[in-house]
Amino acid sequence: MDNPSERKKKKGKKMSQDELREEVIKTLRQVYDPEIPVNIYDLGLIYRVEVSDNGVVYIDMTLTAPGCPVAGTFPGTVEAAVRSVAGVIDAHVSLVWEPPWTQDRMSDEVKLELGLL
Repeated sequence: MDNPSERKKKKGKKMSQDELREEVIKTLRQVYDPEIPVNIYDLGLIYRVEVSDNGVVYIDMTLTAPGCPVAGTFPGTVEAAVRSVAGVIDAHVSLVWEPPWTQDRMSDEVKLELGLL
């Protein structure tokens, strides 16, 4: 398993915090909810994406329901995906339940795709 100092060495040109945040969001859009065939960002499961000056990413996310069977493992899956982004030194995902997730958090594109519009 590679460590943060090794990741820092193999990364290229340093991105701005905004650029790195956009790259993280692109990656989050490649992580799919295990029960609904939609990416977790557009599904509205990501509440906060914050990038520190030194490339550490902090994410607050929720799940569609507190009893979701992947509640114990899915945040680690998200952390691993975010750590793979060039320029990210580390990632910390917090699972939050407030505010509760509702379908209102989905993007219009997802609502259309799922036949909710």
